[in-house]
Amino acid sequence: MPDSLSGKVALVTGAGKNIGRAIALRLAGDGATVVVNGRSDRAAVEAVVAEIVANDGRAIGQIADVSDPAAVARMMAAVTSELGGVDILVSNAGLRRQTSFLEMEFAEWREILSVALDGAFLLSRAVVPGMVARGGGAIVALSGISTHVGTPNRCHVSASKAGLEGLMRALAVELAPHKIRCNSVAPGAVDTQRGAAAGPMPKSLGDQGIPLGRKATVDEIAAAVSYLVGPEAASVTGQTLHVNGGVFLT
Repeated sequence: MPDSLSGKVALVTGAGKNIGRAIALRLAGDGATVVVNGRSDRAAVEAVVAEIVANDGRAIGQIADVSDPAAVARMMAAVTSELGGVDILVSNAGLRRQTSFLEMEFAEWREILSVALDGAFLLSRAVVPGMVARGGGAIVALSGISTHVGTPNRCHVSASKAGLEGLMRALAVELAPHKIRCNSVAPGAVDTQRGAAAGPMPKSLGDQGIPLGRKATVDEIAAAVSYLVGPEAASVTGQTLHVNGGVFLT
């Protein structure tokens, strides 16, 4: 729906590349003004902002580590000053590691949870008061298939994603009186550029293990987010939308 998000401000974290970039571009195409967030790669963030502007969209960039309360507060102060507030939050930032449970140090466990789960809490806590004042809003957290099917060497990633879905369900009920909808999108295997720390794609999530025979595209994940934050999903809250080609069936 072109311009379905006209007049809305959307904050997308981890938006410098891959799924986050696709979501930022899609929401801008839907008419939203997009805050493109990245942790440290300013060039990537600025490239996404430039791409949105080149396509007649509106966007600004913000560098902030979402696991740092002070950084989140600074980012929200800047966004509120420039754009008035946030109507849509897409909590996409996260880290992927592959480490066996018996070799995993507590520091690595905390690192993964701090970005995906603590970050979603800090961001939601920062934007919700403004959403209440603006008469409503939408929050989407990017979960994943690993928490539903179990993936070796990723207990920290699975735990963080399970926590995200629990957080969205709880907030969906608590914030419903304020017309704030909270949902999750759980991608399966997605055709993206995997960082070295993410390790190889598990064989169970390769093309041969997917009933539809292929990985999802980043644009298909972005389309799911677009639906959940848009007017057509006005009655959808507390849900997890799976996009996995049939690997996991709810």
